[in-house]
Amino acid sequence: MIAIMPLAFLMGKGTEEIALRTGEAIGGFLNATFGNAAELIIVGLAIYAASNDPEIVDTMVTVTQASLIGSILGNMLLVLGLAMLWGGLKKKEQSFNSDAIQMNGSLLLLAVIAFIIPSALQHSNGSLGDIENISRYAAIVLLVIYGFALLFQLKTHAHVFATAPGHGTHEEPEMTNRDAWILLILATVLVAWMAHILVHSLEAAVVEWGLPELFIGVILLPFFGNAAEHFTAVIVAGKDKMDLSVAIAVGSSVQIALFAAPLMVLFAWALGVPLTLEFGMLETAATFLSVLVVNSILADGKSNWLEGLMLLGSYLILALAFLQL
Repeated sequence: MIAIMPLAFLMGKGTEEIALRTGEAIGGFLNATFGNAAELIIVGLAIYAASNDPEIVDTMVTVTQASLIGSILGNMLLVLGLAMLWGGLKKKEQSFNSDAIQMNGSLLLLAVIAFIIPSALQHSNGSLGDIENISRYAAIVLLVIYGFALLFQLKTHAHVFATAPGHGTHEEPEMTNRDAWILLILATVLVAWMAHILVHSLEAAVVEWGLPELFIGVILLPFFGNAAEHFTAVIVAGKDKMDLSVAIAVGSSVQIALFAAPLMVLFAWALGVPLTLEFGMLETAATFLSVLVVNSILADGKSNWLEGLMLLGSYLILALAFLQL
């Protein structure tokens, strides 16, 4: 954990330098993408391992689903909450692009619909085959929608996501664009390596503590595995760059919900592993309510420390609920 902190600073520095040239929306997208790449690789390897060993299929599917949901919840509530709290302590009120948030909020609601339907089938005594089929169809739809959302955000309506004048402090780039990219890529690789070591060390420790498997998958693994991304969002919020901070936190949740999770469902389908979008009733309900809370708080395009505290409170309640299972 100590080793990840300076790497997180370097990762954040590279992101900020790129964002100064491309805009905070694209900078946040790049940070979220590089931050999620490591998790995507780890989850993909877990699914591949399950395809080669039938005895661990159930365990790997459970861990994969819990990790994906945990990352979505952690980014929306924990990361965004910490960023708003820290930024709010630095400045009484901060502002950001509400139009961008509305689109991301709508995308998250779309993803929640894709999560609710398989869960509804499960609790309506639907067959495993039906749940797998609807999950795969929904995964394809989500991937297509995410592709068009990127086209909308980065090409046809890029002006909507541009940072408004006066947001954050004016800075000039301190390094070349090439150096910033090299710094971001190297920091991401090192963070992925350290996160992999940290997660495996954590898994061994929690066995001795006797913590619930769902709590480990939903809360602990995403928290430590995405630590660098968390630090980056909080650091830039302290510099009054809330567009960048929100783009990292919410953008990462959108990317996991509409890209990573659907992609893993299709990857598992190709390998014969029964991974679906049926995450469980508590996990799905937690995601749905979290999306509603975040959309409500971000709707006005302004933030303060109290709103950050409310998000952290929501995350704490969910963490305690998963701890009881």
